[in-house]
Amino acid sequence: MTVTSALPLATGTWQVDAAHSSVEFVVRHLGLSKVRGRFNQFDANLDVGADLASSTLAATVDLASVDTNNPDRDAHLRSTDFFDVEQHPTLQFASERIVADGDDYAVDGTMTLNGVARPVRLDVEFNGTEVYPMDSKTHAGFSASTTISRSDYGVEFDVPVGVDRMAIGDKVKVELEIQLVQP
Repeated sequence: MTVTSALPLATGTWQVDAAHSSVEFVVRHLGLSKVRGRFNQFDANLDVGADLASSTLAATVDLASVDTNNPDRDAHLRSTDFFDVEQHPTLQFASERIVADGDDYAVDGTMTLNGVARPVRLDVEFNGTEVYPMDSKTHAGFSASTTISRSDYGVEFDVPVGVDRMAIGDKVKVELEIQLVQP
């Protein structure tokens, strides 16, 4: 196994194990509670190079696969008020650099949503590796998060609930639990 100097994984393209991964989000509703959702269809790969400078991460999320456990809300999220999945069916992320941050990592990249590309930093915790007995391959685990403003991506639908408050929070926390499989 060839190990990078700062990323303890074999070189090559590690593919997401979608059955053991999740892409989730959290947003405030009425300022009172957090509403959680997930995307059921996504793909990602980590190209591990000889060092962090030559390693890249790319991901695609199928926005039509949104699931908030409320079919009416999910249909509304797919509409032009939010994701406009007919015009912009995917969210895409492409890393520009991966840097060590103590025992963890930061991944700076560009996220494209609703036709708008903006810089995003993922704060990444490396959870280690393990050989999965079902496929006898090495799997690597990561937890990552970021917070975005949906208005930065042109997603501005909202409902006023008072003089100075809106029903849906602008800040959206994105939470990732990702398992990747060694090439």
